[in-house]
Amino acid sequence: MNVGGIDSGRIEAMMAQLKAAATKPTGAPVAPVGAGETPAAKVNFSDALKSSLEQVSGAQLKSEELGHKFAMGDDSVSLSDVMISMQKASIGFQATVQVRNKMVSAYHEMMNMQV
Repeated sequence: MNVGGIDSGRIEAMMAQLKAAATKPTGAPVAPVGAGETPAAKVNFSDALKSSLEQVSGAQLKSEELGHKFAMGDDSVSLSDVMISMQKASIGFQATVQVRNKMVSAYHEMMNMQV
């Protein structure tokens, strides 16, 4: 099963890694998914956030474009394609708003900490 570009095998591997990390003592290194592969480059948080925002923006633009094509009578675009695209864009936007809310909440918590 393919869920948003990640197959179920990778999801299960990630879950196994999380369970293994939960049982290991603090400070013990966790083997990356696909331990036999070369180590992945470190991901900068700002780059990951920017990439995610670009993906959400791209989904919204694609959805809008499909909607315009369907409204103009393009036979290559079906109503189901338009609706699915709109729902994907909506879910991505809602997830982005939730991440933003969590980040603002964490920022406020950090600013209220006494040093």
